Amino acid sequence: MTSLYRDYDQAGLDVQYNARATVPDIWPILKQYETQSAHARATLVCDTDVAYGDHPDEVLDIFRPAGAAHGAPVFFFIHGGYWRLLSKNESSGMAPAFTAAGAVVVSLNYSLAPAVTLDRIVDQTRRALAWVHTHIAQYGGDPARIHVCGTSAGGHLTGMLLAAGWQADYGVPTDVVRGAAPLSGLFDLRPLPHTHINEWMQLSEDDAIRNSPIDHLPAHGCPLIVSYGGNETDEFKRQSRDYLTAWQQRGFEGRDVPMPHTNHFDIVLALNDPAEPLTRAIFDQMGLPPASSPAPA
Repeated sequence: MTSLYRDYDQAGLDVQYNARATVPDIWPILKQYETQSAHARATLVCDTDVAYGDHPDEVLDIFRPAGAAHGAPVFFFIHGGYWRLLSKNESSGMAPAFTAAGAVVVSLNYSLAPAVTLDRIVDQTRRALAWVHTHIAQYGGDPARIHVCGTSAGGHLTGMLLAAGWQADYGVPTDVVRGAAPLSGLFDLRPLPHTHINEWMQLSEDDAIRNSPIDHLPAHGCPLIVSYGGNETDEFKRQSRDYLTAWQQRGFEGRDVPMPHTNHFDIVLALNDPAEPLTRAIFDQMGLPPASSPAPA
């Protein structure tokens, strides 16, 4: 056996980073994403396809609390899909719970691999956050209270928004993110060039290092929540634990919220239930009051 990363050979890495294999069938879960998000768009005050850039993919959906929101905390959500699947259209199922609690919810759309590089996706995510910081007051949000959450690839992109060194180039303050909750995230991309994921990501070693959040921690960190599904692979769990440890070792506030009853894909569905530990923790981070569970879609 030839070890490529942390005593794993290529076959072992492929197992560890094959999230889809941890559930019998992802498609019913993805259908729930779609159904819940469509329900949110149909029933909430929502501005759809708001452009943050010139490319057709560079759009946001913005959900407002009922009534005249002013100075509301902002929940900026980044979908997963290993950078090659999904869109904002399946990524706002949590909007009913968060708007009911008084938040503005922003669901991000970005271009997908292999049509674009990871560098491009990271750039889009940062430009979108900069747009929100500049314009969200027009939608009732407070630009000084932006909280970022993402799942899987979106967890990685959350880490890239927390990373040091990019903010001045995009015209935002270094503390533009006031709280973050990466779920099932990838924070060290160095193993990925050795896996099947590189069939669509085409990452070089330099690409992986440049886009690894754990290698670019900020000088000052915001409150952080990490979580992952109970049946995830050892490597997915380790990535979150290592990132949280590195965060805390810098003296930053951070906590793990166990979600053992979830998996890599349905953990995000818990965000539309204010009774779930993860949702309660994010509400607390955002300064939102507890809320009753919404009626199922």
